[in-house]
Amino acid sequence: MTEGLFVLIVIYAAYVFYVVLNDKKTIAKFITPTTELEKQAVSVESLPFKSALTEKTIIKTLEENITKKPAPTTKQITQKKGLKDPKTGDIATTYSNYRFSKRWIKDALVTEGLLEKVYKNNELNAEIEASIKAAIAKLESIEKYKV
Repeated sequence: MTEGLFVLIVIYAAYVFYVVLNDKKTIAKFITPTTELEKQAVSVESLPFKSALTEKTIIKTLEENITKKPAPTTKQITQKKGLKDPKTGDIATTYSNYRFSKRWIKDALVTEGLLEKVYKNNELNAEIEASIKAAIAKLESIEKYKV
């Protein structure tokens, strides 16, 4: 009996999840702004919720969409914080945790003279981690490691 009830509850939860997910997709189709003015000129009769809209509200939303800031250019998108391996060209964007940072970053800290050696995980303490963070900040400022 309880197993049957559990199966029915799981099916009902999956149905609710499916309905909620599909409703968000249909609403998103009407909300997403387009870049062309011709695509934005939508008649009130074609919208499924036309009774709640007036021409003034449609014109207002179209004007807001037109006056929005343009999308960021590719230069703005590609300017990420990271370190680049000068030998292989590999780019590391997550290196804040020394234990999980890539090996070439640890080796670069030693070759640039910012750290004494590559530390093992059991050798790390608060003082060493503070010096590692300062060394990583200095490594980010070196030109050949910049992205």
